[in-house]
Amino acid sequence: MKDAHQKMEATTSALIYCRVSDKKQKTQGHGLESQEHRCRKYADERGYDVEMVFPDDITGGVDFMKRPGMRAMLAYLDAQKGKQYVVIFDDPKRFARHTEFHLKLRREFAQRGARVECLNFQFEDTPEGLFIETVIAAQGQLEREQNRRQVIQKMTARIEKGYYVFHPPVGYRFERVAAHGKLLVRDEPVASIITEALEGYASGRFRSQSEVARFFQSKPDFPKSNKTGLVRITKATEILERPLYAGLVEAPKWGVSLRKGHHEPLISFATHERILARLKGTANAPARNDINKDFPLRGFVHCDDCDQPMTSCWSKGRNQLYPYYLCDTPGCASKRKSIRRADIEDGAEAILRGLQPATQLYKLAKAIFTDIWEMRRVEAMAARKTIETQLSDTSKQIDSLLDRIMDASSPSVIKAYEKRIGELERQTIRLTEQAEKAVPSQGRLSEFIEPALEFLASPWNIYKNGSFALKRTVLKLAFAEPLRYSRNEGYRTAEITFPFKVLADFSSLKCGMVEPRGVEPLTSCMPCKRSPN
Repeated sequence: MKDAHQKMEATTSALIYCRVSDKKQKTQGHGLESQEHRCRKYADERGYDVEMVFPDDITGGVDFMKRPGMRAMLAYLDAQKGKQYVVIFDDPKRFARHTEFHLKLRREFAQRGARVECLNFQFEDTPEGLFIETVIAAQGQLEREQNRRQVIQKMTARIEKGYYVFHPPVGYRFERVAAHGKLLVRDEPVASIITEALEGYASGRFRSQSEVARFFQSKPDFPKSNKTGLVRITKATEILERPLYAGLVEAPKWGVSLRKGHHEPLISFATHERILARLKGTANAPARNDINKDFPLRGFVHCDDCDQPMTSCWSKGRNQLYPYYLCDTPGCASKRKSIRRADIEDGAEAILRGLQPATQLYKLAKAIFTDIWEMRRVEAMAARKTIETQLSDTSKQIDSLLDRIMDASSPSVIKAYEKRIGELERQTIRLTEQAEKAVPSQGRLSEFIEPALEFLASPWNIYKNGSFALKRTVLKLAFAEPLRYSRNEGYRTAEITFPFKVLADFSSLKCGMVEPRGVEPLTSCMPCKRSPN
């Protein structure tokens, strides 16, 4: 009888299940290997034949059906109906760390005729054994929930101190920094790409989220959403909405309000607020596939007959394709009457060439900008004192509201106070940033003025040598209104922006040096005779 029982055990097939909590433990540790080794040794000692090993490197939460390895094991058992198996695992905590799911998983194996054996615990189908098993499972659940609570408490405390604790977003990476520990730092060149996109959307350079997504898509260094190289609009919108890029951290689900973080911001808080305002006020337009580098003036040049943007197309000739601009507005006298691309673009280029000022006017503009800069610095110093006073008043209001919350008993009143405190905290962040940037350093004069003067000196060169997006930007900066084109007469008078108007007014003035003798009539101190005529 004993020999028959040993022979039966020798022919028993076994499956091994081992699990670690995350992929880092799999790649940097030996948890899966050690568990499998112990389980195989256990199987050899009892004469079990190990058919398969099912590993997991994720927690899956408390639900075992969210673990790929566990699902694969149950599917394997379903495919081997009628065959008896022993499921071996290292410790009850590897099985399930939740009482309900522990018992549910035991039932799943029982329904498939599989027996469960553990290296660190002996399962018994007795009332006492079931009681002890339930206690062990409840203990595992208690430890899991206590660990989760401690982790959340530590993460909450770190966020309250101004540190980001979640997975780093696109454009940032974690790095150990003295006196900070793990701190978000810029991940170049992606960080610079995101800065350009955020500032471009805030300034109106990108009119919609689809244009931002298309900008990301044009950058080879920006991580794409899938293998096709596309960047989804939802990804662009997520980046636009995140306050983290403005140097702020928050955790609303843990009661941590918006506050200034220790990491370097990619944009200012004022820029972030302009982005949010634009997102609330503009629709999410679909991406335009027909706007491309072949027609940079599409949408910017208007038909003179109906004042609507012109469209463009490639027209098929006998042997090749020909590019044309045209008006497609119903009821327009010029509807579907094509205009050669060269006529449209050469005329616009001629207008841009004409905006180039003379050298002496360029020097004069530089001197004017420098004087204005110094005047604004003096004004900014006075403005910073005003902002600091407002900051002090805001801080007093927050303290007053906190005292009222302590005395209040009505939930609606407390909620109203908390809402007002949130608004004041955002105002504090805004005022703090304004105070820090109110007075620019003298070194930033060249940083701001040189690119502006380079643009004023020759917008045509920037347009000619720039990318498609930069050409569109030059058009918006050089012209206050879209250009109007007449099929018969060409371009109408362009409405240029204010800086070019000022330079044009200077160039049209007839100025001359006053002679040393002055402008008064000549007089003499000696008497003289005058002619009667």
